[in-house]
Amino acid sequence: MPRVLHNRIQIYEEVLPNPDLIFTELLENVNWKHESITLFGKEVLQPRLTAWYGDKGVDYTYSGLKNEALPWTATLLEVKQSVERLAQYSFNSVLLNLYRDGSDGMGYHSDDERELGEEPIIASLSLGEVRRFNIKNKETGELISFDLPHNSLLIMKGDFQSRWKHAVPKTKRVVGPRVNLTFRRIL
Repeated sequence: MPRVLHNRIQIYEEVLPNPDLIFTELLENVNWKHESITLFGKEVLQPRLTAWYGDKGVDYTYSGLKNEALPWTATLLEVKQSVERLAQYSFNSVLLNLYRDGSDGMGYHSDDERELGEEPIIASLSLGEVRRFNIKNKETGELISFDLPHNSLLIMKGDFQSRWKHAVPKTKRVVGPRVNLTFRRIL
C-alpha cells in the first residue's frame, strides 16, 4: 500500500525484487553523460550525470538540452514493467540521473514541458543512497521534505507539476551514489 501526500504523490517501498543487482548494472552499463544546460540564460554544467532512454524517436528537451532516446536495455525494460504495474500507466521514456555523492543535486523545478502534456504522470524510482526530496508549493511556499530510500518509487500525478516544484538538494553529509530513474510519457 503506498503512502499518499496531497493526493498527488504516492510513495511505494520495496518495488523491485533485485534492486542491488539492478543498481550495480545501471551504475556500470548506462551511457552516462555530464552535460551543460541553460539556466537563467547561462550555460552551466549539471551537478549530476544523466542518460535518456526510450522508444525510437522519443526526444525530450529541457533547459535548452535536447535528448535523443537511446534504445531500451533489457534491464531498463524489466524495471519499466515493474514501475508501470504500480503506476497503472504506460511510459515511453526514462531520464536517469546519477548523483555521485552529496555534491550532486537538482534544484527546484517542475516537469512541466509541453511535450509531457497538461497533467503528466512522472514515476521516479530511487536506487542506492538515501537522499532528501523536497517539494514546495508554488503559491503558498509550503515546504515538505522527506527521504527517498533505496528501492522506492515516487509517483507524481494530477496537477502536481503545475502547483508544486521539487528538488534533490545537495548535502554535506558523506553519501554514496544514487541512481534515479524518472519514467515519463512524451506526447
